Amino acid sequence: MKIYIVGIGMDGEKTLTAEAKKAIESADVLIGAKRMTESFEALGKTVFVSWKTDVICEYISRGKFDTAAVLMSGDCGFFSGAEALTKKLSAYDTEIIAGISTPVFMCAKLGLSWQDMKLLSLHGTKENIVRNVRRYAKCFFLLGGGITPADICRRLCEYDLGSVNVHIGARLSYPDEQIISGCASELSGVQCDSLCAIITENPAPEKCVRTGIPDEEFIRGDVPMTKAEVRAVIASKLNVCFDDTVWDIGCGTGSVSVECALAANDGAVFAADKNEAAIMLTMSNARKFGCDNIHTIYGPAPEITGSLPRPDKVFIGGASGVIKPILDAAMKDGNSPKILITAVTLETLNEAVAALREHNIIPEVTQISVTRTRIFSGHTMLNSQNPVFIIEGERK
Repeated sequence: MKIYIVGIGMDGEKTLTAEAKKAIESADVLIGAKRMTESFEALGKTVFVSWKTDVICEYISRGKFDTAAVLMSGDCGFFSGAEALTKKLSAYDTEIIAGISTPVFMCAKLGLSWQDMKLLSLHGTKENIVRNVRRYAKCFFLLGGGITPADICRRLCEYDLGSVNVHIGARLSYPDEQIISGCASELSGVQCDSLCAIITENPAPEKCVRTGIPDEEFIRGDVPMTKAEVRAVIASKLNVCFDDTVWDIGCGTGSVSVECALAANDGAVFAADKNEAAIMLTMSNARKFGCDNIHTIYGPAPEITGSLPRPDKVFIGGASGVIKPILDAAMKDGNSPKILITAVTLETLNEAVAALREHNIIPEVTQISVTRTRIFSGHTMLNSQNPVFIIEGERK
């Protein structure tokens, strides 16, 4: 049995490739969602309507035909069910046939190149929109679920990106196709069909992942803040990956949360604090630095950590007296995140070391002393800051 997995392009007609057309015409049966198969009803083929991988595989296993064509919208390699289907059909002779994907189609309409574009799908998620728009000169978002083009534009405005250029493609390839262009602030009230895609153009994207951001760049209050030099060491030791989930317990002004969020561009940072003023400052700094992947949680650590998602990295910067229950929550069900704790007192140092050892982690302790210069009566003086202990470990 020969199984073709066919990308039918944007409409199954004008953008259908010659190779895809040949495979469809030669197939004994056509399989796919109704929107895919109805374009080929005139061929008079046997049709099985389903988009579910398991159902399609079961139908093929019971089939009495020589050739089938499974129809996929756009291209099989762009947020398509083809990947899962190919694995399930590994016992069959399968062939994937490329199609025209939504970003390729839309960029051609706009006269834009797409080799430098970040491609993202918002099916099932509403996160990291601003973070990616800040990072990349061009982003393509395939919309889905409950988020609308207006929602995206309003969020960009909320994070001071109202001047970013936005292109909205609605019902692409259909007779009533619309492409609307403007800045995010102009399109924050636009109403479009839910079948949409968005391209953003940011003329001033970030050039690097910043660490040790100068203290004066953060919005400050009466809440303690981890200073730039210590923050740079924390970021280096945590080594946050692009898709990490990070806990920042005792987030304070959110300076560590921001640096972790900048590194975890496709991940998330959960910033918790029992001080409401700290939560408000963290939210303000998240907006300032374009980090919509920071999620703030107000409440005492032992009570709120149990409901947080499994972390890859844990930073504890303000949780004296409750370090052990935090580690218990972070490491439940065999999870083994990288742990980093800061302490400015010997009591917290001892508590952190003991808590790590209870989890069979051999702690590594580093002590940092930072001295900055200041001008006093025309002379340059050395002004030392309080030493900080950094306690780290990971269960092997």
